[in-house]
Amino acid sequence: MIIFGTKGYLYQLAILTLVCGQCGNPAAHTLRKRVTKFTLFFVPLFPISTKYLTQCTFCGAEQKVTKEQAEQLQTQSAGGQGGQTYGQPEQRQHRF
Repeated sequence: MIIFGTKGYLYQLAILTLVCGQCGNPAAHTLRKRVTKFTLFFVPLFPISTKYLTQCTFCGAEQKVTKEQAEQLQTQSAGGQGGQTYGQPEQRQHRF
């Protein structure tokens, strides 16, 4: 008897401030990586699929992003620029 299947892993890569495409609020978004691995006798052997997504902490909406976009967002968050260039740019009101 051979026991095989899949198991999912979820990694949080960064927390960014973006304008949500769903609710339109500037809110924190988590950048996540989902990896599904093939398992044999409950031992994960190799990845089958890898997906990147952002999730709005205000409304909970998820949006898929490419690997390149995820890497760009990670470098922006590490550089202290936030993530304002992705998606819809945050519009700030200046009051004098």
